[in-house]
Amino acid sequence: MDQILVAENIVKNFGSFKALNNVSLEVPKGSIFGLLGPNGAGKTTLIRIINQITMPDEGRIEFDGKPLTPDDVHYIGYLPEERGLYKRMRIGEQALYLAQLKGMSKPDAKRKLNYWFEKFEISPWWNKRVEELSKGMAQKLQFIITVLHEPKLLIFDEPFSGFDPINANLIKNEILHLNKQGASIIFSTHRMESVEELCEYIALIHKSNKVLDGKLQDIKKQFKTNTFEVGLSSDHKSLLQTELKAKFEVSPASFKSLEDDLKLNIKLSDNQTSSDLIRYLNSMASITHYKEVIPSASDIFIQTVNRNS
Repeated sequence: MDQILVAENIVKNFGSFKALNNVSLEVPKGSIFGLLGPNGAGKTTLIRIINQITMPDEGRIEFDGKPLTPDDVHYIGYLPEERGLYKRMRIGEQALYLAQLKGMSKPDAKRKLNYWFEKFEISPWWNKRVEELSKGMAQKLQFIITVLHEPKLLIFDEPFSGFDPINANLIKNEILHLNKQGASIIFSTHRMESVEELCEYIALIHKSNKVLDGKLQDIKKQFKTNTFEVGLSSDHKSLLQTELKAKFEVSPASFKSLEDDLKLNIKLSDNQTSSDLIRYLNSMASITHYKEVIPSASDIFIQTVNRNS
């Protein structure tokens, strides 16, 4: 698959502190790529390098098949975690000004701004100052400014910060729509449920080093433990649990159920299959719940960070 962005062996130092240590990653075209990591890991530094706000000490960035140049700013949209709007400037005037900085003509910018302002129901605020907006309204404006020039690559750093659930869902749907239209997206967040919903690929940076990357589905397969969450109905729960422990690795499970089930996690050995487990359980009790335990993005994040700490 072609890559919209390739970072090779990026090193960045701030005095004696190494913010990035030989970090490399590839962002496939048309993908939503989750850039993850704890606070202070180096994510924002890498994003700033991609946006040429700061330069790497070592390494190179390739954008859309060629070395990144200052002119590529016109093809990148960046929504920073720390929003940066001029509070006393009128929002329509400010949006037009920032759109022209991205290379748009004033008539084209005005036309597209009218479309987005109507879509986000903020048209009546055109002549208001930013300082008069609620945080959520200001976030909507910043999002519009980020996507207005229809860049090839969009970089969202905590895009849902400050939004209530309704507006967070609105922005999520817009991100998915932009991706379907062809935009490649780098998505940095601490909200792992958003990673599950949006991201096809992820990279995890911890203590300035990339410690994990790849397709999220493939990473989940790597972290699977061949464990199944089981609910069983039986008149002899203690005896059943004892017999299961003799054959499998068993631990208590916690899940919601309408029945008074025996709830267990059952881990299979390498020579045991799910079919074997189902056949055995059916011979012993009534199965009321059966589900493979798939590691979540949150599980993977925590395990990887702990392992590399």
